[in-house]
Amino acid sequence: MGIHGMMSYVAEHKQFFVDLQLRNTKVIIDGNNLYHRLYFDANLDIRHGGNYDSFTDITHKFFETLTLCDIRPYVVLDGGSDASDKKFTTLKERAQEKIQLASSISRGGAGSILPLLIREVFKQILTKLQVPFVQSFSEADRDIVSLANHWNCPVLTLDSDFCIFDLKAGYCPLNSFQWRNICTCKESQDCYIPAKCFSLERFCKHFGNMNKTLLPLFAVMSGNDYINLPAMEMFFHKVRLPVGGYGKKFKKHMRIQGLLNWLSRFADPAEAIENVLKYLRPHEKEETRQFLWASMEEYEPSDVNLQDFFQNGHYESEAAKKQGFPLWILSAFAKGLLAPFISDVLVLRRIILHPQVENIQRLSSHVTALSIRQVIYGLLLNASESSFHTSVRKHPISSTPTLCEFDRFRKELRKSFVPAAPFPGKFALTTLNEVPLADRLQLLLDTLGVTAGILETVPGLLQLPVAVTCFWIRYSEPKVKLQHMKALLLGIVFGELHKILENPEPGALHAEVDKIVYDQFLKWKGQKSQEEVLELDTAHIFCQWQCCFQMALYLNQLLSAPLPEPDLTRLYNGTLVHRLYHELKTTMATPDSLLSASPKMHQLYCNIVRVVRGVIPTGFFQRKRARSRKKKKQDVKQVLDKREAATVEVVPSCSINNRFTTFMMED
Repeated sequence: MGIHGMMSYVAEHKQFFVDLQLRNTKVIIDGNNLYHRLYFDANLDIRHGGNYDSFTDITHKFFETLTLCDIRPYVVLDGGSDASDKKFTTLKERAQEKIQLASSISRGGAGSILPLLIREVFKQILTKLQVPFVQSFSEADRDIVSLANHWNCPVLTLDSDFCIFDLKAGYCPLNSFQWRNICTCKESQDCYIPAKCFSLERFCKHFGNMNKTLLPLFAVMSGNDYINLPAMEMFFHKVRLPVGGYGKKFKKHMRIQGLLNWLSRFADPAEAIENVLKYLRPHEKEETRQFLWASMEEYEPSDVNLQDFFQNGHYESEAAKKQGFPLWILSAFAKGLLAPFISDVLVLRRIILHPQVENIQRLSSHVTALSIRQVIYGLLLNASESSFHTSVRKHPISSTPTLCEFDRFRKELRKSFVPAAPFPGKFALTTLNEVPLADRLQLLLDTLGVTAGILETVPGLLQLPVAVTCFWIRYSEPKVKLQHMKALLLGIVFGELHKILENPEPGALHAEVDKIVYDQFLKWKGQKSQEEVLELDTAHIFCQWQCCFQMALYLNQLLSAPLPEPDLTRLYNGTLVHRLYHELKTTMATPDSLLSASPKMHQLYCNIVRVVRGVIPTGFFQRKRARSRKKKKQDVKQVLDKREAATVEVVPSCSINNRFTTFMMED
């Protein structure tokens, strides 16, 4: 949620906080806040689409530090929007702000936007490190409060609403959690992390020992991500708030202090609300009274028993039950096996696509992955017409279900209505996880326009990325060039090389030369490019690959992973891929020259290139004959490209004219 100006206000008052030496305790972590903070605090590249490997290394260090101090983390992630859709206006405003930020960043300006796959990467890190985590059905704040109070442990987040919740062990802001500055107790030699803990008792004492049950009313009246009541502006216009000796530096802070001072006069929320209503017009009073009481319930602990999930794997939510979703879907949501994107489609029939740093003059990169999304919508919405309880259905039944998408158009957020792909009954959502593996795999491959035979020679964990690459090359606009494909696949090979060096096989050959090749990749990745002008079309093309991969990943998850889920932590590095593209375009370098010292990696690269080129049309990368004479360097470069292409055996391409014919007949 979040109260506007509250975090900066409390940060100015050190007396609201208690110093902690955090060790030997459980801690509940707001997962969304944590991955935002870790990525941005590390000053990782945001212009080129994500440094997921660097983010992975930082996140590993964070949790390793917790382990050293015997801090046992439990991570809670937000889910999708709830059925009330009360945050919709705020979500649209944030999406519009991100579009403006992305536009600024693309031109070399300032701003912070998370890369597209960061949440999925974060979940994989948690799984690998065996850090317990859960994905709430909707916003996680109230679930976090319930769990923290049950276990009497602190909450780690950076959300101003946790200044309002009544937490037994308090709330530690992430920006004062000094995990990089680990200390040792003089007496016991135990390690601890210095932290600040917000004290609700100190806060209320500062305002004349005000009743802490008044704080939810303060939050509602101040306005948060859910609440913007016009009648409150009438109240603030008429009332004279006692701001005390507070300066006029920040107007928001003056209102916060004045409202808290005013509310502290009353014994409880009931008395305070009746005094608020005195300032309103007669016809506004009853509606406002009901609204205030209902909104205050957002600050009550939830009924979700997360301790039962962490101890026994059982997740129950009344809000989720009301939607009538199949049990396997609810279980997959809680375990993070399905993204909030899926929940938003099912609950609201609406999604907001995440803006990226791309060419703002072109259509959104998400357009490239539209046909994949339509397959997802078909599986979810066609099934929902007949399978879900009619009592929760908000949308009229139609022959072709549609979904509302919000996406970028130039610098504006626009909505469009997208028809879902039709599917036969054997793909009903209630039993989708029971459909034979061969059928689920065939649907995924048909969507991406590849065949199982083509992928046979590709390592299992790379089959989905390679299939997505085939799809991306065919549908990307602007057109993918040969150097784009090479740079992307070399980046994937770099990730595989990292795994080999991190976990070497006993007696492995070529270890030393693999390290030399790896170090050269690191050198390219480390070259400073922040001051360079971003090649917008190149950025756009690589953004489209991430969009295609994200939706293919979601489809694979919905189909219960007919293809193995790849290791996202080392799959794509935007900085490196952009640098490799620049290297291939402007120098005499070829993949052969880059990988020649590592036979195993060179063979892997040639193998996946052969697969990709076998799917795309013959001559796809052939350059048009220029009218003017080429420079000698460009001629030599073209010859090298053709020579490399000639060494790759072309396999028969698969038909992509009708990708769903296999499933258009009922059994």
